[in-house]
Amino acid sequence: MGRSLRVALLSYRSKPHSGGQGVYVRALSRELRELGHRVEVLSGQPYPELDDGTPLTRVPSLDLYREPDPFRTPRLREFSSLVDVAEFATMCTAGFPEPLTFSLRAARLLGRRAGQFDLVHDNQSLGYGLLQLRRAGLPTVATVHHPVAIDRDLELAAAPGLRRRLTLRRWYAFTGMQARVAQRLDGITTVSESSRRDIGRHMGVPAGQVQVIPVGIDPSVFRPPADPAARESARIVVTTSADVPLKGLVHLLEAVAKLRTERDVQLTVIGSARPGGPAATAMDRLGLGDAVRFTGPVAQEELVRLLQTATVAAVPSLYEGFSLPAVEAMACATPLVTTDAGALPEVVGSHAGVQVPAGDVGRLGEALRLVLDHPSLQEQLGRAGRTRVLGSYTWRRTAERTADWYADVLDRQTAGATGGQRGC
Repeated sequence: MGRSLRVALLSYRSKPHSGGQGVYVRALSRELRELGHRVEVLSGQPYPELDDGTPLTRVPSLDLYREPDPFRTPRLREFSSLVDVAEFATMCTAGFPEPLTFSLRAARLLGRRAGQFDLVHDNQSLGYGLLQLRRAGLPTVATVHHPVAIDRDLELAAAPGLRRRLTLRRWYAFTGMQARVAQRLDGITTVSESSRRDIGRHMGVPAGQVQVIPVGIDPSVFRPPADPAARESARIVVTTSADVPLKGLVHLLEAVAKLRTERDVQLTVIGSARPGGPAATAMDRLGLGDAVRFTGPVAQEELVRLLQTATVAAVPSLYEGFSLPAVEAMACATPLVTTDAGALPEVVGSHAGVQVPAGDVGRLGEALRLVLDHPSLQEQLGRAGRTRVLGSYTWRRTAERTADWYADVLDRQTAGATGGQRGC
């Protein structure tokens, strides 16, 4: 093992059990610590659940989007700085302030502790505060899971009416900041070759400056059921971190509605439907109230149980920068039906899932029917998925590659500084 590093790992929001960010910081911090590095997580609300031995520094915001009171109006006594004022004002004018305001708060906090860290690793906030850290002499890198501009474009394409599109453009205005910051950091990593290409296209960072480090799972936790008979007949499971067009949930609901005309199939959605959102509207339109169950947020143990007992897992997304839900299903030897969007073909490969064109409801239904009707195909896909995960997608491997990347970034900085001194 190389030198032990002191790392500040930043995450502007870290929902513990879904959405990816909380999962990422918990697993990466744990595995880096077990490799001998010192990692401190700094996070805004919602705060992550971390393993014993990993310190968490809370970076509180006004928490304007908390459940069950999103878009709330804070009391006057809650305002303590100009950053608080900017956060509230941005929300009131239909913008999303958290990436910027978190980065500014983190920069103020870390600026007083610069000597305690070798490197700052930001998880997708890409706010202007990161550039303050660089100016303070702290090497600063970031993970970009995928450019959020892709979410923006897909939501704009699905938005009804000019007013809604204008509101969405305002909400996603922070993506311009993220592109500018990404171009000026000391290093960028992403989770797939597909995302690396998209970062170049949407954020202007050359592919040669982006390191690909896939994320993973703990194969001792996400594992096949001890008894294969535990899998329920004709039950589909899907994990969705948000009820947005990007995740393709409406297409899956439409495919399930078609399947329901010929068989008794059940869909379990690990996640929630927004009142009046795309999924809730589709549920009413398709009459699926008795066929679909939304679990809301679930603990990891329940997530594993749901995957272990499903007949098939679906990933109907219109875009994925990686797809941790696909890897979690593969690790549980749950057969997959996925689209060909984004990084999914790269992550799933050619043997662990049946692939269909993104947005094609008919083909999605046919693929689900094929897997549901053929137990031998279920077994074949599940076995191939588990093998693929063990070879490529574990958190230990992610941490090892991330630590090597940190060392390369710091070595380049040292070489650059030495070269500059010789040139003086």
